[in-house]
Amino acid sequence: MLREKQELKAARFPVLSQMLERQNQSSDAELIARVRSGQTSAFAEIIDRYKDSLVGYLVRLLGNRERAEDIAQDAFLRLYQHSGSYEERGQLKAYLFRIATNQLRSEERRAHRWDRIRRLLQPRNGGPPAQEQALLQDELKRELLKAIAALPLRYRAALVLHEIEGWSYRNISETLDCNEGTVKSRIYRGRSLLKRSLAPYWQGASG
Repeated sequence: MLREKQELKAARFPVLSQMLERQNQSSDAELIARVRSGQTSAFAEIIDRYKDSLVGYLVRLLGNRERAEDIAQDAFLRLYQHSGSYEERGQLKAYLFRIATNQLRSEERRAHRWDRIRRLLQPRNGGPPAQEQALLQDELKRELLKAIAALPLRYRAALVLHEIEGWSYRNISETLDCNEGTVKSRIYRGRSLLKRSLAPYWQGASG
């Protein structure tokens, strides 16, 4: 009887309806606990709760809804993968926004490094005019990826870790189990091989 009265009042007063709905919702802490126990439906509730605000935030940052949705999806995936170590303190929304922001920051840094390696490899007195370069970015990146993939692994690994991933010489030397001098030598050799491999591309682009 009491529930029927509440529902009747809620039907008359939309604000009251929203309040009652919120009271019936699980808290973020409860949802995270259910996710840890293997209830995927609980994670679906988290997505429904925060996807619109997260995507809206990213759209305003990027001006591109499709890319915003991709980054939001990855942010939710990362949350799911790390739900076992996440400590809920009433900041789940902020945590999600931080994941997405950090991911965007990493993508932009990586894009900057791609631009850096492009400038390193482009001939100083050649290459396409500036107004044409923007049209060639996607094509150039494809050529770069092909050329990098064709490098011997010892040069490829050092070059990618330093120029694209932004690792220090020290971290690379520890990962590849060689001294820093060897790392620097491999990076230099990798750049030289890339320049040689891409020379026909640059000649064609400037021709």
